[in-house]
Amino acid sequence: MNDNAEQQHPTVAPSYAAAQLARAFTTRLTHEDADTRRRAEVRGQRWRQVLAGMAAGRLTIGSRTPVAGLPAWATPEVVRGGFATGTASAGGPLQPYEVEAARSFGVPAERRALFAHCLTEPGLAWLWALLDSGHYEIGVPEEAALLTMAWLVRHGEVDAALDLAAELEPFARRLRFLPRPADGPAPDSAAAVHRYTVSDTVDTLIRRRPNAAVETQREALAVWQPFGDELLVHWLRTARDGRVLELAPDDDWLTDGAMLLGRYRRLAAEHTRCTKHRDPKANLDILRGALEEVVAGRPLDARRLGLLRHAVESMVRRRGLPGSAAHTALRRGQAAQAALPSHHALAQLMLRRLAVLPQDTGVTDVAPLLRAVTEEEGRETGLPVGAAVPPVIGRVVESALSAPIGTLVERGAVPSAEVLAELVPQLVAATTARSYRDEALRALMTAHYRAFRNRRSLLLLDLERQVRVEELPWVRAVSGQRSAVLGRADGEGALTVLRQLGELAVQAFPGTLLPNPLVRELGELGRRCDLGAPFVEELAADIFMGAFSPKFLTAARIAGDLLGGGSLYERYYGIDYAAIRDLAIAEADAAPGRSSGARTSAGFARLCAERAGTPSGFWSVAANGTVIEQAQILTTHNLATLVGRVGIAPRTGSADLARRCFVTVCRLTALVHHNPRPLGTVKDAAYAWRQMLFHLSLCPPGEQRRMIAGLHEETARHPAHVAARLAPALAGLTLIAEGGAFDADGTADDGRARRLLGWSTDGHWMRNQLHTSDVNESAGGGTGGY
Repeated sequence: MNDNAEQQHPTVAPSYAAAQLARAFTTRLTHEDADTRRRAEVRGQRWRQVLAGMAAGRLTIGSRTPVAGLPAWATPEVVRGGFATGTASAGGPLQPYEVEAARSFGVPAERRALFAHCLTEPGLAWLWALLDSGHYEIGVPEEAALLTMAWLVRHGEVDAALDLAAELEPFARRLRFLPRPADGPAPDSAAAVHRYTVSDTVDTLIRRRPNAAVETQREALAVWQPFGDELLVHWLRTARDGRVLELAPDDDWLTDGAMLLGRYRRLAAEHTRCTKHRDPKANLDILRGALEEVVAGRPLDARRLGLLRHAVESMVRRRGLPGSAAHTALRRGQAAQAALPSHHALAQLMLRRLAVLPQDTGVTDVAPLLRAVTEEEGRETGLPVGAAVPPVIGRVVESALSAPIGTLVERGAVPSAEVLAELVPQLVAATTARSYRDEALRALMTAHYRAFRNRRSLLLLDLERQVRVEELPWVRAVSGQRSAVLGRADGEGALTVLRQLGELAVQAFPGTLLPNPLVRELGELGRRCDLGAPFVEELAADIFMGAFSPKFLTAARIAGDLLGGGSLYERYYGIDYAAIRDLAIAEADAAPGRSSGARTSAGFARLCAERAGTPSGFWSVAANGTVIEQAQILTTHNLATLVGRVGIAPRTGSADLARRCFVTVCRLTALVHHNPRPLGTVKDAAYAWRQMLFHLSLCPPGEQRRMIAGLHEETARHPAHVAARLAPALAGLTLIAEGGAFDADGTADDGRARRLLGWSTDGHWMRNQLHTSDVNESAGGGTGGY
């Protein structure tokens, strides 16, 4: 698609789904890995469901209720891009635990029958027992519904229970509302979280296969090199003055040779990884082939005799005579290397250690798992006592560490902001459930929230909002059970957690855009503590409709409170935060007169489009990206909210964060070189640059000057083309810091100084900004895009 072509506003067409189906089909046919082919087949089936549902009108992609006949609260199955397949996550065939429950209840193996049984006294008693013990799991939110209904009945809220049952009953045949029993209660995620469970770690280790190259080398060292030495020694028995077959082979020599050949055949049948011994040009095969001829009574021709003598001479020359000090030391070292246990064997040992631990949680102490092989384990497995667990297996085990989230970040178990976002729901679940007075209900809502956060986001148009947890009928039914006193404590706790997570994200991953799943969790915590400040998501350029919800303008005003008044950030990006404050006040005054429907901030959208230079009525992905980027600039994409309202104070300080952001800029800029598709990397570099400017703007002026001067020293640590590409951006930063200003097009000094942005509709200057020695490099690609 030509990003510069004027188009109509986007609608959700089947072309994306068709392309994904084609990709899955290709992978299914061509990928060498069987597991990957099976996964591709499943993906292909789901994309076929999407296309069939769209064609038949059963799916309305872009809506909060994409599946005909399912309410918004029902969890849809969602594939890449936010497309619903038409299947409910709580639907499909009965799960094994449902079949077992039907058998134990004495009812037909049907969901409606299970639902009806749970409304009887025996069914309620079964649910109450689960509530009391905590021995249940919530895989999808719907599995919490009947437990919630049972809790309401036991606490005298019969009318609320009946209303909930009546709302669920139309879907009782299609969806599973039955909780799944578990061996024990869920761990306390308020104190510790984990990335993977013990069971996940076991699955990862089971999938490990022996490294073919390593095992081939081990076989060569342990089997074929020693056998080659034996052949060499055997031939040297015929040598005089170093030349073999100068002495005639006697009967003992021939008998020993026949035995060597018989052992060779046995070794070749047993050890099949290494094939070098069959190479006609290899010394071992030359020695063996010549021995076959002589033992069979056939004289060697001149050519074969020459090859034999050359092979013997080269083997002695390279490694020395067998039995010599040098040769013995070499073979001893190689034997020790071959005797080292394989990673696969040590992975099997780790599986033995993990098997005795609870499988459905993390590991609170990984040190005992990473100890060297003990004497008892050596006797049982044959592994050498004292053998160390290799780092590659240790990292797999450490990924299951259960600890405070800050500890996981410090130990490197959380390698990215995206992984942090995966863990945060475990912590937020416990935090948001604290205000429930009853302990059993608190545990249920904690488990439910974790399941709810596994719900994948839908592709939504027209500023539709993702379903929130409080919209689910069973959550609404117990909303009155939250204590006002506990709610205040909940708010204080939520603010503490929000501050902790904000500091972790900003300090551990500087220069990285906060991923949307993490933004949503921060927003949930912000609502719990009544922060009064919104968190804004990254918008998708390919479905952007040109409108922003009012929270973007609110976030921009918060940024102005922190950065207004002439900060480096405000001057670099040419922002008038005073005008943004006036716009926010004006729109707030006009809010009561808004018409019904999706609320938008027309003024903020107009301001972003004007700053991006996007003509009215023009639409393209690249043009959308320029507008969205301006929104991120004006709002600082949540950094100002975290610093100004949440009160985060990363311990390393703003100057260190600015420096580390610039390191990220340099690292990303280095990836542009010789990259045929560099535009996504340029965009990420510009995001990191913006975060650097934010942190730099919080430093005192003197420190700002020292930091800016030191940026050139950092570029010198990277390849020369990095400094060349960043030179205009650094010149522009210096210009603004010294009181200058950009022209309207973001350049100055005849283009030698430029404002660094990530998106462009006419090609990005950074991809062609080369060192003089690289002027002939081809930038590649077209002119449109980022």
